[in-house]
Amino acid sequence: MTTNRAANLLRKRESPQRPTFLELFFDLVYVFALTRIVHELVLDYTRGHVAETLTTTLSENGETLLLLLALWWIWAQTAWTTSRFDPFQPAIQVVVVATMLGSLFLAVAISGALAETGLLFAGTYAAIQVGRTLFFALTMRGHILRRVNMLALVWFGASAVPWLTGAFAPELTRNLLWTLALAIDYLGGRLGWPVPRLGRARESPWAVAGEHLAERYWQLVIVALGETILTSGSSLLRGPIVAERTLALTLSFLTTVLLWRIYFYRAGQILGEAIAASADPGRLGRSAEISHLLMVAGILATSAGSELVLMDPTGQAKPAWVGAILGGPALYLAGRSLFEYVAFARVSRPRPIGILVLAGIAPVMVGRPPLGVAAAAAAVLLGVAVSDAIRAHGRPLEQASPPR
Repeated sequence: MTTNRAANLLRKRESPQRPTFLELFFDLVYVFALTRIVHELVLDYTRGHVAETLTTTLSENGETLLLLLALWWIWAQTAWTTSRFDPFQPAIQVVVVATMLGSLFLAVAISGALAETGLLFAGTYAAIQVGRTLFFALTMRGHILRRVNMLALVWFGASAVPWLTGAFAPELTRNLLWTLALAIDYLGGRLGWPVPRLGRARESPWAVAGEHLAERYWQLVIVALGETILTSGSSLLRGPIVAERTLALTLSFLTTVLLWRIYFYRAGQILGEAIAASADPGRLGRSAEISHLLMVAGILATSAGSELVLMDPTGQAKPAWVGAILGGPALYLAGRSLFEYVAFARVSRPRPIGILVLAGIAPVMVGRPPLGVAAAAAAVLLGVAVSDAIRAHGRPLEQASPPR
């Protein structure tokens, strides 16, 4: 039997499903955290020999990707928490604010997370996951979510071992251990945290508050786009404000506007409707989560590319720089294609065409001025946005039709 305390913590079905100011407040930390991720990407693209070959840079980016995936998992589970539980309850507010503080420590530790601040990063991450899950396992007595959190606690306890061990290990071993830890965390969430003899969790947060989670992902996209504006504006101030760099800032802003426009074109407005209309909200919600992870990663790579252009707009673009300037929009379009499939069970042609064009022009852009590479990326995104506008002109708004 569910206790009164547990029942009071839960979000009521009749309650408004819009995100609260507490959740918007929580996202402020992620403006800083994503800025630190972009800073690490720029370092990856400018460290000596690393900038000369795309393959070497991708291996360097793998370390930064580990940090992004850890931050993403914390953010996503916090969004699930505020979808399941009432954010106006003081206990839930304490959990969210404590997670916010922990996320701030993670962001601070990012710059040296694979070196001297490894223990701070790994210890904070493990403390958030284990501590938050333990809290709900203790407070949700008599409710099915208590079992869910007890199962998850086993998995988070298991992943804490490689997280903490990796903090003391040499670089290669650390990377392998942290990759293992993230694999445990992500796999556990996808499988429902199965434990021998105890089974697995079958409750999906998307089945309860799809509309709320949809808006939380919208807000994270806005946070990522805002980070791009913050980074490019700050980069301009770090050097002479001349015509070439001013044009680079203008291109960065135009690219950000186009990313925003492409995201919110119809599919971005009806994710909640698509989830509600789906026969399997949990499966569709997981696809939506993956699509947003790809889009956010694409936005961050695009932001790093914009900063590289501002550093040397008229020089010669190295292969790794071209990979960031063109690869970021391509990754974004890939995530947006999956997002469109979630909403409409189809992918419109301009998106994959845009990806192919970006990949096709990449080899000829090596050695060209970074400003020209950025202009080419913006032109491709403009083509996608214009095709969307032409397709929508004079037609009624398309309704959600998720895959069956």
